[in-house]
Amino acid sequence: MDAPRAREQLRRRYLFPPDTEAPQDREGYARPEASTAVEKKEKPLPRLNIHSGFWILASIVVTYYVDFFKTIKENFHTSSWFVVGGALLLISLSIACYCILYLEWCCGIEDYDVKYPTLIPVTTATFIAAGICFNVALWHVWSFLTPLLLFTQFMGVVMLISLLG
Repeated sequence: MDAPRAREQLRRRYLFPPDTEAPQDREGYARPEASTAVEKKEKPLPRLNIHSGFWILASIVVTYYVDFFKTIKENFHTSSWFVVGGALLLISLSIACYCILYLEWCCGIEDYDVKYPTLIPVTTATFIAAGICFNVALWHVWSFLTPLLLFTQFMGVVMLISLLG
């Protein structure tokens, strides 16, 4: 079966309009830049979906049932791991705000990871180190449930932020 005939059968099968076909080179293969034109026509996903709603609701439930803020307040001064984790989290969030607010919004640099390639790995490393410090600091409170509870809180915050922007 030749390529033009196969494309025509595929278009008929899925009822694609003729203008969505990607431009091709002489051999009948789609050019790489052509696929992005078809992808741009897709609708973006809604911000609030089942996945994000689940994580936000799970984070609220965890916060309520384990007295999350009360526990944090009581254990803040008992462990130096908590202070180190807080400092690392502050560094990570500062770098993220620098990338998003200053580089992208003020300077107009959308590909800051290309211009400053070390920012993303440093931010990721400090965030992971902060998570480890928080797990060590709160391990005596929730034991083996600590990573699960902190991950649920993290995902709830991430999904809540994704609703805003």
